[in-house]
Amino acid sequence: MSERKWSLYVDGSCLGNQNVDADTPAAWAVVVVTGDNGLGKGNGELHEEFSDIVVTDEHHENYIGAEVGSNNTAELSGFAAALRWLLVEGGEEHAVIRADSQYAGNLACGAWKAKANRELVAHVQSLWDTVSQLRPLTWEHVRAHRGHRWNERADHLALRKAQGEIPVPLTFWKPGQR
Repeated sequence: MSERKWSLYVDGSCLGNQNVDADTPAAWAVVVVTGDNGLGKGNGELHEEFSDIVVTDEHHENYIGAEVGSNNTAELSGFAAALRWLLVEGGEEHAVIRADSQYAGNLACGAWKAKANRELVAHVQSLWDTVSQLRPLTWEHVRAHRGHRWNERADHLALRKAQGEIPVPLTFWKPGQR
C-alpha cells in the first residue's frame, strides 16, 4: 500500500432549504486533495474536483434514493460520489472524507440510524462498507464557513451547481467566495 492519503472534501447546497420537494434545486460537490493535513490552511494539492445536481427522479440513471432536493440529500449524495470515486479512481490508499455535515458523515459510516432518506442512506452505507473493505477509510467533521480552503471550495462548487452557474476556476477563486 502506498503512503499517499486521499482527502475528499464533500459539501451540499440547497436553494430554499425549507418546504423542499423533488423539484427543489440541490447539488453536491467533491474536492479530492493529496498532501492535506486537514487544518484548512490550504495544504495539499488539488487532484480533482467535481459536482452535480441531486437526482430525485427514480427513473433517471443516476438516481440513488433522494426523494427531495435538500441540504441533507445533497450532503449524502456528495458522500456517495466521493465513495464511488474511491472505488473507481482511488487505488488502495488511505482515505479520509471531510464534511461539514455531521448528519451525513455519521449516517454514511453507520454511526447513526436513518430516520429519513432511508433509501439514499442505505445506498451510501453500502458504498461505505464496500470502500472500507478495500482501504482504511474514515470521515472527519470540518466546521462550515470558517475559511477552511478545501471545504470552502466544495461549498463554492455545490452552490454554483445548485444555481446552475459555472464555478470560478481555482486559480481565480478565493476561500469564502460563494
